Amino acid sequence: MSPTPQGVLGNSTHHATSGLVHPCLRWNTNDTTSATPGSRQVPDTAFVVHDSLRFTYIMFITSVTAADISVIAVLLTVWFLVFRWKASSNYPFPPGPPCHWPFGTELPEKFPFLQYEEWAKTYGPIFSLRKGTQTFIVIGRYDAAVEIMENQWSSLMDRPRLIAASDIMSGGMRILFLSSGPRLRRLHKALHLNLQTKKARTYEGIQLRNAKNFILDILDNPSDHITHARRYAASVIMTLTYGKTTPTSYTDPEIQLINRNTVQVARSMRPGAYLVDSFPILRYIPTYLRELRAFHECELDLFKSQIDIVRAGMASGKDTLPSFAKFLIKNQTVYGLSDNEAAYLAGSMFGAGSDTTASAISIVIMALACYPETAKKARVQIDALLGPNNRYPTLEDRDQLTEVTAFVLETYRWRPISITGVPHRASKDIIWNGYVIPKGSIVIPNHWSIFRDPKIFPNPEVFDPQRWLTPDGTIRDDIKNYNFGFGRRVCPGMHVANRSLFVNTALLMWAFDISAENVNTMGLTDSPNMRPLPFNVVFEPRLDVGVLRKLMKD
Repeated sequence: MSPTPQGVLGNSTHHATSGLVHPCLRWNTNDTTSATPGSRQVPDTAFVVHDSLRFTYIMFITSVTAADISVIAVLLTVWFLVFRWKASSNYPFPPGPPCHWPFGTELPEKFPFLQYEEWAKTYGPIFSLRKGTQTFIVIGRYDAAVEIMENQWSSLMDRPRLIAASDIMSGGMRILFLSSGPRLRRLHKALHLNLQTKKARTYEGIQLRNAKNFILDILDNPSDHITHARRYAASVIMTLTYGKTTPTSYTDPEIQLINRNTVQVARSMRPGAYLVDSFPILRYIPTYLRELRAFHECELDLFKSQIDIVRAGMASGKDTLPSFAKFLIKNQTVYGLSDNEAAYLAGSMFGAGSDTTASAISIVIMALACYPETAKKARVQIDALLGPNNRYPTLEDRDQLTEVTAFVLETYRWRPISITGVPHRASKDIIWNGYVIPKGSIVIPNHWSIFRDPKIFPNPEVFDPQRWLTPDGTIRDDIKNYNFGFGRRVCPGMHVANRSLFVNTALLMWAFDISAENVNTMGLTDSPNMRPLPFNVVFEPRLDVGVLRKLMKD
């Protein structure tokens, strides 16, 4: 085993798309991603990574007509006359890299979390960036994140005005992007009731059944473990969201489409991805955003078609299974939801839960393969609890299997999925250590840097689950993993996601010894929700294969 954490994170070769394509897929190309040394090259069209600045340039050039040039000139003249860079406080901004008027800081085009970490080392725990009219404050160390993001959450409840991602691509209905207000309260209340801790416990049977199928999938075809993880995540979330119990394939068109949309929207959040977010006045150019509007119409049609299937089943008197969509339909008037809001809320739940869970499970497999010695204590704990009775671990064992929980927490820290977090907007000036985070600025919690704070996590690149445990083997309460966000904007699906990661990790540890050679542990996609590139591992069953199959089929 020789994990290789250094080197290029992944290279992509893009090819022009030809022929007619679905509007939602218009910007996806055929992508061949070079995996780690010794791995096969695999076309991964479901997760295409684009150069955001090149895409912005192409979008701008191809969508602006000659008739728009005079409009652009007038708008930019007004902007130049009105715009001034100045703080609203006597305190200075946090330091940061050079800023060039009028376009601001030169932002990293690829893998921004790595550059943010270098800037954190140079400028300190927080630093500032400027782009057009926007000020970005990046949080790069654990203590600063706790003191700012967690302790002053009430000043950071809002999201930035994401014109491209929220207003245009999501029609202002995607809960992830909403700021404080009546719509956020209505949507959050409906979502919270279906994802809170008590409700999450009722989903454990669905998660266990699909986790057992995941083990069977690996026995049948171990080389496709990444695809199997995606199938698990898609099947669970489709059952919870729409009540679909038929085993779901990751290649199902509806799954592909929703996940592609999720990737596109997530990519649009990156600073500098769209000029209109830095220069809002550009939204008034008639033809500039027509592609994004077409994307929204396509996505809305997709989400409405899914919830309408549930609605039709209820209307026909069929005995439909409980689901989030069914709950929304029954309680639509209670929460004051329009048809479009209900459809978007259900669709957003699927999009947020499928992609991230699958990626996290694949990172667990990578860690088990590259650092098998770190799982020994967990396996000892599992074997001691289960005994010789061929019983497999379940979510009921969670409190007793603290070593498994620690392994999951270390996975979140080592390779955080939401790698630069979700941006917040300061609703008032925040003073921290003599610097001002100005009202209206966009605050980015760079999870990669936060979880590599050497003061809190010594030797941060070392995968060490024991850092999360006290000497007596309980989970530490003096440090927390903020992988799911901060304050009141924490991901509402965290309880469901944590259960999925626990049960899959426990079953993988119990069922297999996992090993690998020459895995590039930095072989990652360049996307806000990070995914590992394909990697090869060996699964060696720890008990008789016939017995294992029987247990997983029962």
